[in-house]
Amino acid sequence: MTAMFVETNGVKLYCEQTGRGPALLLLHGNGEDHTIFDESVVRFFSDRCRVVAVDSRDHGRSDRVDALRYEDMAEDMAGLIAALSLGPAAVLGFSDGGIVALLLAARHPELVSKLAVAGANTHPGGLRLWFRLVMWPRCWISRDPKIRLMLTQPHISKAALGAIRVPTLVLAGGRDIVRTAHTRALAAAIPGSALRILPGETHDSYVRRPGALLAALTGFLDVPDGMNNA
Repeated sequence: MTAMFVETNGVKLYCEQTGRGPALLLLHGNGEDHTIFDESVVRFFSDRCRVVAVDSRDHGRSDRVDALRYEDMAEDMAGLIAALSLGPAAVLGFSDGGIVALLLAARHPELVSKLAVAGANTHPGGLRLWFRLVMWPRCWISRDPKIRLMLTQPHISKAALGAIRVPTLVLAGGRDIVRTAHTRALAAAIPGSALRILPGETHDSYVRRPGALLAALTGFLDVPDGMNNA
């Protein structure tokens, strides 16, 4: 494993690189860092891929910023891919990382070879109402920009989703905080995408205990050249 800081888009991002071969970029969720992806996930893919797990801006060991926007995070990842000569890379994004991955694939299709998004939403209304009602008071009390980010962003249009032309897998838990109907609509808006709703799984259970995640990805990202369709 090689740890490094990469300067891009005005920030320094911390990342860890393991393995050799076609690139796989791992993007974590809100308030987390690269360690959300268990060592078993990295080990599983690093046998056949160059796995890069990164801390997003204002997360983990990466630079702090005054304001957070998903669009800026997507540009960070575009710069990271260019700086490390990863492109085109397969991208696995969880939660906020999935949002960033969607924007990255829509804005920079030449940098992405395959896309897997787990527990992502395209607008705040995609989150279940009870979750938003719980989180808004926390946002007002803590004034945490990360909580405000998830409650006020993103705003990804159907046109932007329709511009994604790489092989795409959309995942969510059956008990996810993202509405199942929203996840289905997201997948339907991406041409040729595949959809997997994982029964009984919550928003992050299948990522924190990644057996179900690896099973879902087998045959999609887990291919020798990282480029084949699902």
